[in-house]
Amino acid sequence: MKNYVLCLKHGTKYSSEYVNILFNMTKKHLTVDYEFVCLTENSQGLDPNIRVLPLNLSENIEGWWYKPMVFNPELGLEGIVLFLDLDIVIFENIDRLFTYKPNKFCIIKDYHAKRTGKKGMNSSCFRFDYNTNSQVYYNFIEKPNEIMNSMHGDQDWIQKSIQSNYEYWPDKWVKSFKWEMHNEKEFVKNGNRCVIKSNPKIEPENCIAVFHGYPKPDQVDQKWCKENWR
Repeated sequence: MKNYVLCLKHGTKYSSEYVNILFNMTKKHLTVDYEFVCLTENSQGLDPNIRVLPLNLSENIEGWWYKPMVFNPELGLEGIVLFLDLDIVIFENIDRLFTYKPNKFCIIKDYHAKRTGKKGMNSSCFRFDYNTNSQVYYNFIEKPNEIMNSMHGDQDWIQKSIQSNYEYWPDKWVKSFKWEMHNEKEFVKNGNRCVIKSNPKIEPENCIAVFHGYPKPDQVDQKWCKENWR
């Protein structure tokens, strides 16, 4: 069965550099056979070894609401798909993300939900068997405005659409950079830059840092981040 690492780039929020760096980090920290794929409307500047799938933009859809397109069963993939957001840092081997709980939809437990004792999903890193959970895509494109107006974001929609046969990744594997690997009080904002004098708290099983919200990896003036995000 084929393995894919899939990312999504749309609009101008993230440059081609983000895709290329994710491609490089994946090559360094993934040893299973796989193909790296980017779903995007603009392939300019991408590494030529990245397979590009066309993304059709819509006037009515913005930001994270393009993520349901990842579940489109007409993308032409086959096998196991590991989706990764662009604003993450991979710093240890991630082979286990392909082998953990086979045939289950696996996703991060939402970081805010963990802090408040509630239920929720964070869609920065998830894995699914291609051609499963296509309802996330089909039901969304039937009534996107209604869904976007009634929910905060894509991960709320994914959670509503996938209510069974799923597992959360173990908490120690994919951690919040600012809430779990650091204390936000350590961050000093300097214009658009974020100065962090300390190193992140890393547990042995931790392999990915998720940069949700502020700061993003290219805004961080920290040796650890610069050494790994490249």
